[in-house]
Amino acid sequence: IFCIALVFISCQSYFSFFCKNDVTGLYGHLAGVPKALLPGVGGKKILDFWWETVNTRQLFSEVYLVTNADKYKHFERWATANDFPVENVVNDGSTTLEDRLGAVADLELAIRSRRLQDDIMVIAGDMLCSDQNFDIAQVIRFFRSKSGELAIYYELEEGEKCCSRGIVEVCPESHRITRFLEKPQEGVTASRLASVVFYCLRKDTLSHLSDFLLQQPNVEDKTFGRFWEWLINEIKFPVYGMKLPTGFQHFLMFRHDCSLPLFYLFYYCIILMCAFCCCVDSIALTKQNFTLKYDTNIPRQVGLAGSSAIVSATLKCLMKFYNITEDDLPKPVRANFILNVETDELFITAGLQDRVVQVYEGLVYMDFSKQLMEERGYGEYIPLDMSSLPAFWLAYLGDPSDSGRIHSNVRQRWLNGESDVVEAMKRFAELTDQARAAFQSKDWPRLAQLMDENFELRRSVYTEDCLGPGNLRMVQLARQFGSAVKLPGSGGAVVGLCMDSQQLMEMKRAFQEAGCVFCIIVPYCPADSAVQRSK
Repeated sequence: IFCIALVFISCQSYFSFFCKNDVTGLYGHLAGVPKALLPGVGGKKILDFWWETVNTRQLFSEVYLVTNADKYKHFERWATANDFPVENVVNDGSTTLEDRLGAVADLELAIRSRRLQDDIMVIAGDMLCSDQNFDIAQVIRFFRSKSGELAIYYELEEGEKCCSRGIVEVCPESHRITRFLEKPQEGVTASRLASVVFYCLRKDTLSHLSDFLLQQPNVEDKTFGRFWEWLINEIKFPVYGMKLPTGFQHFLMFRHDCSLPLFYLFYYCIILMCAFCCCVDSIALTKQNFTLKYDTNIPRQVGLAGSSAIVSATLKCLMKFYNITEDDLPKPVRANFILNVETDELFITAGLQDRVVQVYEGLVYMDFSKQLMEERGYGEYIPLDMSSLPAFWLAYLGDPSDSGRIHSNVRQRWLNGESDVVEAMKRFAELTDQARAAFQSKDWPRLAQLMDENFELRRSVYTEDCLGPGNLRMVQLARQFGSAVKLPGSGGAVVGLCMDSQQLMEMKRAFQEAGCVFCIIVPYCPADSAVQRSK
């Protein structure tokens, strides 16, 4: 019985940089695609080669794939199309290079959250053996014959420098690795044997991953190279090396005729274009053709406004393409327009809040009083100061449901004038005013209290049956660690505020072990973005 974890840790695709410098324009459609899913020989993706090798031989009890939140959508689509169990795609919650976990932390997350108790094989998904016919079973047999860990290595080719790889010194008789050097300078070692992310770890050794991480406060040091340096050079663990006769390709050469499915918004585009033309009928739009495609890392069906984000972004593109200014289509009107497209044309149950914050961006106070809405058709929207915000966190379910179902019943009850719902909505408005005051005075304990009150009011109106066991479990889990918590949308995710940094880290681990994706929120400040654009 053997487990294999395929580890993906890059927050940015190498090919994204290449696309920016591609003067031919042949590879622009691959911008943002993870390296492991780039098309190679015959249009076959790097990960396809590994999955075919693993799936054909059926040597492993389970196969897991670890990625970040930024690239999760790509791997989710790949898994669905290739009969890879989507539930085995582990999302580490990071979205940028700055908040990445590190390779060893990603592996530890997969082991801990999936409760793996077998030996583990680890392979980097953006790497491919030059000899694609090599037998992975022989790696397992060699590992089983030794009383230690296993690291695969190859001999550097002419022109490859030691400082670009982890270098191993191997005893020729016992095959034990006597020293591991992470990207050494020239002259430090005479060895030309380079290690790659292709390892086997015994189940009894897995606990040392946590020991290593506790000693590494900087994410830059949470790499496999540093781990092996520590395990081999300092702890003196027995680690053996197996040499493959061919090298490894970390980036494949791309053919001009390679193809990748493009996710076009034809339906949204047609609807938006018709509505857009009606909305700006006083402006003569130029006759221009365009192609519209999209990519998103917003998780589906967890109430985080993923559908409206696509519509909002599409409208922003159309405005820029047709030179429509803020005066032509003011922000309050734009939010109404987006909502109308969704509710009237796409039949999505929704409200104004998500559309307003997507248009204004940042932290926005919203007043939807009946008088304002009847007099001018939109509310009062006031951007708030975002300096010195505390560390908010977000967690969402790995197995979400349709968020629209939670909206429908309460909305109808409100339209029917049901007193409990009407009074609850008034109370929600009062809590919002008090939260605005807490933000302005930076009274975070008071804000935390208001967040908890918000959820309890929501629970009383929507009922626990409507909220569902998944949402309730997340709220209960957060409160075990003394964190304020509420639902940011229509269900499937929770947002919280925990002032104790130690409790925050322990809570993060608990959410991950419960199968949720957990991340610290990095707020986007439109004012800062405007300053950067002006420079």
